[in-house]
Amino acid sequence: MPKRALSLLSAVLALSAPAFARPPERTDEEREAWTPTATTLRADAAGIALPQTVAGLSLSKSGEVSNGGKGIDNYAQYLSDDGAVQATLYIYMPSYADASLAAYMTDKAIMARFGGKTRRTAYAGQPVAGRAKGAIRAVYDDAADGALTTAAAFVHAGRWMVKLRVTGPMERRKEVLAGLDGMLSGLHFDKATDIHATRAATYAACPVADSPDARMTGPAAAAPIDIAMPREGRAPLCIRGRVDSADGSYEILQQAGVKDGAIIVPVDDAGTVLAFDPAAKGQGYQLSIHSVGQTDIYGVYDRVPSPRQIAEILDGKDPQTAQAGTVAAFAANGEVTLRSGNGPGR
Repeated sequence: MPKRALSLLSAVLALSAPAFARPPERTDEEREAWTPTATTLRADAAGIALPQTVAGLSLSKSGEVSNGGKGIDNYAQYLSDDGAVQATLYIYMPSYADASLAAYMTDKAIMARFGGKTRRTAYAGQPVAGRAKGAIRAVYDDAADGALTTAAAFVHAGRWMVKLRVTGPMERRKEVLAGLDGMLSGLHFDKATDIHATRAATYAACPVADSPDARMTGPAAAAPIDIAMPREGRAPLCIRGRVDSADGSYEILQQAGVKDGAIIVPVDDAGTVLAFDPAAKGQGYQLSIHSVGQTDIYGVYDRVPSPRQIAEILDGKDPQTAQAGTVAAFAANGEVTLRSGNGPGR
């Protein structure tokens, strides 16, 4: 299955570097992702910009997390003068975009990464670019055994996700929060109307008894389908079960109160999602795997696969999904390229 080498949480920890007096020269690939002006840094394809200096933080470097040269997975790192407070702006294009889900998965990643003393002290909606419910803002104190404060914000605008992360020593909490709020208020969108209304979501339990293994009975769809799952916290979701794979434990989510609706399995904080969507005419469930800039579409199962089967899909060991039937690649300009994956479902 397609999977990013670094989650966004891992990426921000890997980007640490001393502050520069001015941004370094960029490669041709990085110029495709970002356009600097005298005062701002702009992701042209997304139509989103941020000042190069904001709330005591200055641009240190920028580039692409993955998919080099495509301009669909971009980061910019900001630092305080002494480098103790670090911030990262991500502008990326997952094929399954949902700010509420991104906030939830980042929350899980932060809690797992920074230990049991970490306290979530804020997790709520926030205005952005004049949109009253355009962002989710989260703050975590006493991370890393009390040493750090880390904070994040999430925005879904058009096809793009925007994620801000600011981290610094606990004693400089005010600077961390000022940095996050300054960056959030400093974001400029060419089309603020593209910002999706979102809200922080919680997920209750709705356990489902294990069912027999599913069998693939139909071919992959010829083009991406819009997963019939409410996004941005518009309807409550619940956890129907868990999957234990070689890389970790993941939750199986469905819409609360909907028995035969879509099922998703979020994999990381960077937009990797397995989705089982009711197939046409109610004939089983279509599997698709979503990642940054790509959707892999597999065949139709006669039922939702069992947790054991989902684990095998995640681990690349399910014999029925050795290869996608259709692959959709999304370009920064919105173009979609389809190709046959020659998988078993075609």
